[in-house]
Amino acid sequence: MIELEGLTKRYGEKVAVNNLTFTVRPGIVTGFLGPNGAGKSTTMRMMLGLDRPTAGDVRIDGQHYDRLKDPLRYIGALLDAKAMHGGRSAFNHLLCLAQSNGIPRGRVDEVLDTVGLTAVAKKKAKGFSLGMGQRLGIAGALLGDPRILMFDEPVNGLDPEGIHWIRNLMKSLAAQGRTVFVSSHLMSEMALTADHLVVIGQGRLLADTSMADFIEQNSRSYVRIRTPQRERLLDVLHGAGITVVETGGGALEVDGGKPEHIGELAAQHQIVLHELSPQQASLEEAFMQLTAESVEYHAHAETPREQQTWGDGWKGN
Repeated sequence: MIELEGLTKRYGEKVAVNNLTFTVRPGIVTGFLGPNGAGKSTTMRMMLGLDRPTAGDVRIDGQHYDRLKDPLRYIGALLDAKAMHGGRSAFNHLLCLAQSNGIPRGRVDEVLDTVGLTAVAKKKAKGFSLGMGQRLGIAGALLGDPRILMFDEPVNGLDPEGIHWIRNLMKSLAAQGRTVFVSSHLMSEMALTADHLVVIGQGRLLADTSMADFIEQNSRSYVRIRTPQRERLLDVLHGAGITVVETGGGALEVDGGKPEHIGELAAQHQIVLHELSPQQASLEEAFMQLTAESVEYHAHAETPREQQTWGDGWKGN
């Protein structure tokens, strides 16, 4: 378990993390989301004792990280896959970590096999691709067989097979009762992996809730209907006190309606339905809705004037 209470970090006038309080619990995968510059990396570094909080407290299984003896046995982390000596082989990189934390040498072979790097165990890390380096970083996190695991962008550089593997690995670790905390910008993958979400913006806590509740609370849900008897269905729904939105694509939308009730009404009046489907926003849409005012860096499309200037510049060359 990871517990944060009033965690704050200032860099001069800049407040990177502002009074964060939440708990990362065992047995589930907790996703950690926020726009760029929200303070996610700073928060994770403070969890591992790499940055000292300006105020507040963070504990790993009830202890400060710097008080843990052989910390890799308590918490394993992947924050930066490139944080390794490029001149060492994959095996020797992990062996150094193992020896510094009293972990048996045999565990190195076990985790290399787990992440699929046994065949390149003797190769130097500087020759690894981004995906191979990511797998080696994950092996380092698993090395001490810890009860708590923390991953920052774990699918970065992985191919589809690797993404599927790390997703199942995180779910498996949580199913074993371990605490799994993962930060990622890949919303589609987070939606498939996380059970619970912690969302921050500009260093402040915006949400601490289940995946299902987060999407429900931060998005529009509605029922989409298509029928060749459009006008008749409109009359029936209006008569039942149901508000209908007519879309340009020929479909009808009912906010907050129950498809079962709408289907029963249509059947009672012998109205043919070609579609009756509940719709809900994706995690990405819900996230964008919640964090819209917390985004620090906004990109904008080129204006027609800017495009014309660019084109004229090239014509003159």
